[in-house]
Amino acid sequence: MDGTISVWMDVGRLDDIPRMGSRVVATPATDIALFRTADDRVFALHDTCPHKAGKLSQGIVHGESVTCPLHSWVIGLADGQAHEPDEGCTRTVAVRLEDGRILLAVGSA
Repeated sequence: MDGTISVWMDVGRLDDIPRMGSRVVATPATDIALFRTADDRVFALHDTCPHKAGKLSQGIVHGESVTCPLHSWVIGLADGQAHEPDEGCTRTVAVRLEDGRILLAVGSA
């Protein structure tokens, strides 16, 4: 453990995101795409595909992946990794659910 403490920002309710859908949270550093799976898990990625910077939030969510709308790269929601044969990675952001609220790690204290 590195000793840093995450600062958690409440970014809305789980029900604000449709199942198999997404929404964007603007932060001072970058846009973060939040994704909701069919079984109500939430993942957060920087809203940029590693290929040609397509907006992942505009992609299609399926299982634990999102398909980029520009060139159909498939990106894992849990790790941000492009699926083979493609290569590359999108940064993930820590996210958690508490009492139906979505909390996003936006920095450290």
